Amino acid sequence: MSRPTPELADIFRQHGPAYRQAHSLPLYQHRLMQAIETCRTEVMGGVVEWCDHCQYTHIRYRSCRNRHCPKCQGAAREKWLQQRTAELLPTEYFHVVFTLPESIAAIAFYNKEVVYDLLFAATAETLLTIAADPEHLGVEIGFFAVLHSWGQNLHFHPHLHCIVPGGGLSADHDRWIPSRTGFFLPVKVLSRLFRRLFLEALEKAYAAGQLQFFGDLEPLRDPPAFARYLTPLKNTDWVVYAKPPFGGPQQVLQYLGRYTHRVAISNRRLLALEDGQVSFQWKDYRDQQQQKVMTVSAEEFIQRFLQHALPPRFQRIRYYGFLANCHRAAKLELCRRLLATPCTDLLPRSAVSEFSSGYNCSLAMVRFPCVWTPHEARPRKLCNDPGSVLQAGHTPAVFTPILYCACAP
Repeated sequence: MSRPTPELADIFRQHGPAYRQAHSLPLYQHRLMQAIETCRTEVMGGVVEWCDHCQYTHIRYRSCRNRHCPKCQGAAREKWLQQRTAELLPTEYFHVVFTLPESIAAIAFYNKEVVYDLLFAATAETLLTIAADPEHLGVEIGFFAVLHSWGQNLHFHPHLHCIVPGGGLSADHDRWIPSRTGFFLPVKVLSRLFRRLFLEALEKAYAAGQLQFFGDLEPLRDPPAFARYLTPLKNTDWVVYAKPPFGGPQQVLQYLGRYTHRVAISNRRLLALEDGQVSFQWKDYRDQQQQKVMTVSAEEFIQRFLQHALPPRFQRIRYYGFLANCHRAAKLELCRRLLATPCTDLLPRSAVSEFSSGYNCSLAMVRFPCVWTPHEARPRKLCNDPGSVLQAGHTPAVFTPILYCACAP
């Protein structure tokens, strides 16, 4: 009989207390670990679902909804994708990736919010500037960027994934100018401008005292040492690459679901948790994308995962150009008109379907509070009347009909 595979929550429950005892963590990382440990457990409370025809009863515990939890991204991803469906245009889409060199990533490790903001700003200015250059496209483009900070082995690897339509609005907004088929912008030109813009912004942040240095980087507090540290980076190639265009707008949605709400590691990649060691699957891109297994101590695994926790309220998905929030609706309407595409053709289908009443049973659901409330919620009776109220301690829980039944075909 095969052993059940562990989840991230299992690792945190077993080894999280010792890790928190041994390391000084910021408050948001404490909350992150607590949220994942209690996600979909009785601690969070939940709902009881039952059918009065087959007497089937099922308890659904509430989710933590933390954006780093591998079990809580499905609903958020689907909601986001449905919103983006109405914004798709009938043109090619390109996937452009901007990556920070390892030396800059070392600085970003201790200055996440500052360096991440610089990464977004330099990337956006690079794409908008090169696309607006008449020697290339000479258009106003629109795109969004998604921040990832991890590689397959959970090492720190900050990079941005940008999804860009293949074309844009002319300077006078009278035409839609498409890019060449299968080609967006020259990556070498993008790489050089991105390198210059980012380094200039990093030097300004350093001069303003916004950067902190610890450990091996502590000598960089001296301005001449910091200048020497950046000098080699000004002459090396920074990794910017564009993946082949998508097949069409609908293929973009399928592709986006793999990137927008991804966390550092999913539960399906975890293989074993034994004797304080965690084994997980990873893809080695430097070895012909071979699937391999890595085993590290639980302490090392938790440390690798937590280094990808985003600062509180940090926006990891951002929009630029004609997709910027301030004028997105008006600019998209103009793009569709120039592309002669009816808006209704791109609207998402309703995710809500009518419930069939052909079953010989009635449904009910009871909500009960989390165990942190003064009185534990224990239903005293079941009732299929949608208007009835159940007393649980002194905390009421209201029955409501649900569109779910175990005896439904």
